[in-house]
This record gives sequence, C-alpha cells and structure tokens, in this order.
Amino acid sequence: MMKTERINIDGIPSIIWGEKSSKVFIAVHGNMSNKEDEVIKILAEKVIGKGYQLLSFDLPEHGERKNDITYLCKVQNCVKDLKQIMEYAKLNYSEINLWACSMGAYFSLLAYKNEEIKQCLFLSPVVNMKVIINNMMLWSNTTEEELEEKREIKTDFGQTLYWDYYKYVKDNPITNWNKKTYILYGNKDNMQNEDIIKNFSNKFNCGLTILENGEHYFHTEEQLKFYKEWLEKF
Repeated sequence: MMKTERINIDGIPSIIWGEKSSKVFIAVHGNMSNKEDEVIKILAEKVIGKGYQLLSFDLPEHGERKNDITYLCKVQNCVKDLKQIMEYAKLNYSEINLWACSMGAYFSLLAYKNEEIKQCLFLSPVVNMKVIINNMMLWSNTTEEELEEKREIKTDFGQTLYWDYYKYVKDNPITNWNKKTYILYGNKDNMQNEDIIKNFSNKFNCGLTILENGEHYFHTEEQLKFYKEWLEKF
C-alpha cells in the first residue's frame, strides 16, 4: 500500500505520494483527468520505488474542484496554479522533476520555462495549443474577430471558446525549453499530429518514443503496458 498524504496548497487539492524524500516528481494531469488518474498511480509506484515522492494536484474544474465554476480551467489560471505548486516544491525539495500529460504539458511549458527541473516526462503532450483552438474555431465556423467581439462562444461539440484564453496562447508562444525531456506519443493521437510533436522534439532535443497505433488517451491494457515499460527507463 502506497503512503499518501492529502494536502491543500494555496487552495489547490493535492496529494503527496510516498515516504519523505528530498527528490520529487510534480505530476500535472490532462483534460478530463484528475490527480489520482490511473497513469498517475502507475507513475507514483514507479518513482516511489526509486526514492522519489510524487506531488499531484487537481487543475481548475477537475477532480475535487470539478464543481467550482468561479475559477475556470483557463490557461492563465492553470499557469498561476502550476507556479504555486512549484513554489511549494522548491520549499520542500532539493531536486524537482516533472511529469505532465496532454494539456498539462502545455501549461508546464508556459509556467516552468525558467525553472530548474532535472528531467521532464511528457505523456501525449499538447505542445501547440494554437493549432487546437484554430481547429475548434474552424469546426464551429468562428472567426477571430467574432471571438474577440463576443468574448466567449459555446460550440456544438461541448467546448467553449474564450477570447482571453486564445489571446494568451497567441501572445505566449513556446520559444524556450532547455530541459532534459522525454516524450511518449501515440501516432493515432487526435489532439496533436505527429509532425508537430516531431518538430517540437527536434527543436528542443527531446527523446521521443512513438507507440504505433497508440491514442492520445493511454488507457488500454497494451497502451498502459507500453507506458510502464517506458517509465522504467528513467
């Protein structure tokens, strides 16, 4: 049984996994996920066995914060939360590592670009949010001018487009990421195409592992087995 301690960091529900250590992995989950997702539990088991603790937390509108509609899961809020988590980690650990999944990786690229992180593990990362929002605007026949004027537009496919979110993404391109980074990506990922991931990996010298027929959401027995084997390398 893994030791877990539930804590609250500046209003952010969090869990510390494992026995006390000077080394930690911060885990940033993705969309529709939470701080106790299966991929995070698997990660906790792996890193605790190697002498680390794991610190996971709920992003706005996720997990224990699901019903709080006063603080939305917008990029600027998530970046703020990630910075608060990092401040906590810096006070409590001498070595900080990062694991992030999907949009959690994108928020990390923004929030942690100037932080000292020993190594980063990205699972199905979103590294170009602008492409995703542009696609959603295309699917919903929304122009940039229209979004700026209306500030928010609800789409038929359940997502809401926000002007402040889109503007933040446009104004903060990912130009700097000088950390030892390893990526696990499925080539059937429907969120980011392979070229985007390969270009990012080449630009920032990341180690890239591609699972043939792997999806964005790693959940099948075969995908999770591959993920576990990938984690063994670090």
